[in-house]
Amino acid sequence: MPDFLQPLASPLSFGLVALGAFLGITVGAIPGLTGAMLIALTLPLTFSMEPAHALILLTSMYVGSVSGGLITATLLRIPGTPASVMTTLDGYPMAKSGRPGRALGLGIGASLVGGVISWLFLWSLAEPLADLSTKLGPFDYFSMTLLALALIAGVGGSSPAKGWLAGFIGMFCALPGAHPASGEPRLTFGFVEMDAGFRLLPVLIGVFALGKILRDLQEGNSSSIERIDGDDKPWLSLREWKGHLGNLFRSSCIGSFIGALPGVGANIGSLTAYSAAKRFSRKPEEFGKGSPEGIIASESANNATVGGALIPLVSLGIPGSVIDAILLGALLLHGLQPGPLLFRQNPDAVHAILGAALVANILTFGFMTLGARRVARLAKVSPNVLIPVTLVFCILGSFALNNRWFDVWTMLVFGVVGFLMEKGQLPLAAFVIGFVLAPLAEKNLCSGLGASGGSYLELFTRPISLVFLLLAVTLVLLPLRAGKVRNSSSTL
Repeated sequence: MPDFLQPLASPLSFGLVALGAFLGITVGAIPGLTGAMLIALTLPLTFSMEPAHALILLTSMYVGSVSGGLITATLLRIPGTPASVMTTLDGYPMAKSGRPGRALGLGIGASLVGGVISWLFLWSLAEPLADLSTKLGPFDYFSMTLLALALIAGVGGSSPAKGWLAGFIGMFCALPGAHPASGEPRLTFGFVEMDAGFRLLPVLIGVFALGKILRDLQEGNSSSIERIDGDDKPWLSLREWKGHLGNLFRSSCIGSFIGALPGVGANIGSLTAYSAAKRFSRKPEEFGKGSPEGIIASESANNATVGGALIPLVSLGIPGSVIDAILLGALLLHGLQPGPLLFRQNPDAVHAILGAALVANILTFGFMTLGARRVARLAKVSPNVLIPVTLVFCILGSFALNNRWFDVWTMLVFGVVGFLMEKGQLPLAAFVIGFVLAPLAEKNLCSGLGASGGSYLELFTRPISLVFLLLAVTLVLLPLRAGKVRNSSSTL
């Protein structure tokens, strides 16, 4: 038996994997609740457990929560997690067209492939990839963030300008709070609650969930959450997957690499893979309208970031995401020293994480596939029941973040923002991406300027930073040039 499976040999260990994956899927599928919230609430309950058992349970929750987000993203167009934002662009249109089973099947299958491929990177290339990530400086991260912002044009549909406009609105909304360099509050308008800025979770819930309800109510629809009919099966044949192998492998590799970069996140991995899939696709015009390639790219990438994010955690003690930061705390609470010494001093802990990550991906695939038809029935629940329940979860999810009503008001305000943006046909995904990336870009820029004495020269002298900058400029200029070519052709 491989070393990484030995910690799972007992019925108790295997049961913890199954429990963690199931709870992760459930929480990930509920709008307003996150895997980070679940793991943080579960952490105190693991104090009396053996370290290996605690890591098995928490790692399994991590895997299940990222996968579970695709359920509501596909059926209700409400991303259960930030990582599922891109899935809503094609998963929901496909489900709405009468193929909810196929949409779920594509997402579930892609999640498994992405998770397994990233696990292979975790198992075989942890130290080299983690070493590469530590060599990147703040200017490199800033340039990479600019590259991700340039990709926003790809989610603007036929109008890159609308994608950028929505992204800029998101960046502006991310400005309130403490300045990353000086720590002084800005744009808080005297509200102490705004010293830390607007939290992502209430913003996400408001824009996607409440905004959609307001839009449909304004249009006079009888259902704020549209019913989805269709009895198609989630099982897809190997022949159907054959044509998507390139997309699966490319998106999984992108997600694994980005996940290994500390602090970047699954949402950026999903965005990057989605944009790459659209550029390489033979049918880019179908993206945003129910494209199988879009679902596969988003779900394989965001699940691949889990294995990628675990790489710097287990090898260097550097958390690659918010959940990894909680797992880092779990290691310390159980008396384990994260980093290279973990391999020599506590190999069982490393094997527990590796084994749980692999087995949880397999069990998550099984749970979600077997339950897909039942899950699809959520969309057929009467609106009179579903709307109040959704609103309750929106309020509870926003309030539970910090136990304050300010986050609930934030959710309500951004619900109106989402409603107005959709009326103006501005892509909500681009707004969220800009909101997430702006603080990351500013933080790294300030760190780089502090280290360089205020000089911007390293942005262009560091090879990795220069490559990212050139790619960003290219991605900005290509849509502009394409627009000029179309205008010239129409004139002729």
